[in-house]
Amino acid sequence: MEVTCITWGVNFVKEIRPSLPTEKLIFMEKNKPIKRHVALQPLSREHHHGLLLSWKIRTGFSRSVPILRIKKYADWFFENYLLAHFEMEEKHIFPILGSDHPSVKRALREHRRLKRLFVSSNDLAKNLNLIEEELTAHIRFEERVLFNEVQQLATNEQMAGIEKQHNGQLISDDFEDRFWE
Repeated sequence: MEVTCITWGVNFVKEIRPSLPTEKLIFMEKNKPIKRHVALQPLSREHHHGLLLSWKIRTGFSRSVPILRIKKYADWFFENYLLAHFEMEEKHIFPILGSDHPSVKRALREHRRLKRLFVSSNDLAKNLNLIEEELTAHIRFEERVLFNEVQQLATNEQMAGIEKQHNGQLISDDFEDRFWE
C-alpha cells in the first residue's frame, strides 16, 4: 500500500496511515519517482544498463567467477556502450549547464576516473570493485541531480536537439560468457 501511495503524496498517505512515522513519510516524499523528460529517457535507459553492469560485477564476485571473465565483460560493455554514452553526455547534455557548473565538473571528473579504472591493468579485482561502486554512484548522481538540473534549465529547442542527436543505443547483451546467470 505504501508503494502505491508514494505518488499520491505525503498528505494522502498520512490520511490513510496516520500511524506511519514522520521519518517514513519524509523518506517516501524524497524518493518519489522522477519524471524524466522524453529527450533524456534514452540516456536514463542506458543508465539502467550501467547499473546492471555493476550488478553483474557484484554477482561475479559473489559467485567466485574468475576476475578475467568479469573484466572481459566489463571491457566489452565499456567499449561498446559506455564510451559512446559518455561522449553523448559530454557533447550534448553538459553544455546546457556550462563547463563551469559544479555538477558538470563533477560528472566530467567521474567520467575521467571511470575511464582510467576501465583501462588500467593493475590490480583487476580492486579496479572492478571500484568500477562497480563508482559507476553506481555516478549514475545515481546524474539521474538524481544533473539530469534534473538540465531539465530545469534547458529550452525546448535544446531538448529537441538532444532528442534528435540521441534516440538511445540499442543495448544487446549478447556477450557470450553470461557468468551472472
